[in-house]
Amino acid sequence: MVKPTSITNNIRTLRFMAGEMTQAELAEKVGLTRQTIIAIEQGRYSPSLEAAFKIAQTLGVGLEEVFQYSPQAPKQ
Repeated sequence: MVKPTSITNNIRTLRFMAGEMTQAELAEKVGLTRQTIIAIEQGRYSPSLEAAFKIAQTLGVGLEEVFQYSPQAPKQ
């Protein structure tokens, strides 16, 4: 089982706002695979800092508009 990350994102929404960009187009522009973009969008994988900046730049927004960090509360 894959542990969900504490990083959430708005990539899917922002892709559509950027001319309905596909996952494949975003992946090509930032130098990642489509599978990696899918995993990031679904919160199954946290991108490197460099990849996060590339994604934000490609989508034409600031990093904080794409990614949000919300630490998970400890389980009791």
